Amino acid sequence: MDVSMIKKSLFLFVLFPTFIFAQYTDVINSNRPGRAASAYAVGKNVVQAEVGMLYEQQDNADLNSDSNIFGADYAFRYGLLFEELEIIAEGSFITQNITYPDLGIEGKLTNFSRNRVGLKYLVFDPFKDPERNKPNLYSWRANNLFQWKNLIPAVSVYGGANFVLGDNPFYPGEPTISYRGGIQTQSRLSPRFVLISNIAYDRITTDFPEWRYALSVTHAFRDPRWSVFFEGQGISGDRYSDIILRTGVARLINPNFQADFHLGSGFKNDPSRIFVVLGFSYRLDFHKDELIPINEQQSGVNGKIKKNANKRSKRRNKNKGGKIDF
Repeated sequence: MDVSMIKKSLFLFVLFPTFIFAQYTDVINSNRPGRAASAYAVGKNVVQAEVGMLYEQQDNADLNSDSNIFGADYAFRYGLLFEELEIIAEGSFITQNITYPDLGIEGKLTNFSRNRVGLKYLVFDPFKDPERNKPNLYSWRANNLFQWKNLIPAVSVYGGANFVLGDNPFYPGEPTISYRGGIQTQSRLSPRFVLISNIAYDRITTDFPEWRYALSVTHAFRDPRWSVFFEGQGISGDRYSDIILRTGVARLINPNFQADFHLGSGFKNDPSRIFVVLGFSYRLDFHKDELIPINEQQSGVNGKIKKNANKRSKRRNKNKGGKIDF
């Protein structure tokens, strides 16, 4: 008997429900690192903070200017009412020091470069059907190789509002409130690979609306506390357009705390962008599983019980002389 195969099968059997049968997970579910957001909520009554410290170098060839940026980006997430819904407050507060070498002029801009509040709701989860997604206890290969059905993503919708507070130098003349809508998807390609995609129409009702999209792939190492990600983000608008690439690592410190580091750059030279970010995610877990009365549970999840099935089982045991069949 292959003992190692049994151990792997039991490992999959124990962890599989954690990964796919619920919004809430036993370990923290963070959108960091990167900007692509998961389709899943944090779980009902979970409070989560995701914070990063950033440094960015920007050089604008058209304006002949150099600048460096220091700041912090943040997200506060809370699962409310039910498992599929969360509210998110997120943004970036930065200080940009600008120098124009030809003119001998220096300046400083300080304010929110991003400040918004929104709701995310999971509308479709392909992993809710336990029969369709239960692991194959006889084949490690079947559970770990790519399958076409893995491309079917979980899908959530997002709606929110951007806020421009006071005299913001990064958004001159914009209204105090503008709107944002989007779709977020997530596919579990294999036990170690996750694909996330986002598309959003941002700053609606302003003179400079933007399309934003992101595609991110995350890979977990053999030590599952470590993961690496690669992400491409596109921004398309009349005021600013660019393609930004990011890569980095995340380390799970404990079930409620994750640290991360990533770096990235843009493709344009008006301005060119190079940046590094060091961050962490922490959650306060007040989640409680809801007990469903047996008379309200869905029947037939594990297949119908056939008539006289118990009698046939007794007959087989009698034929075996009462011995246990290993």
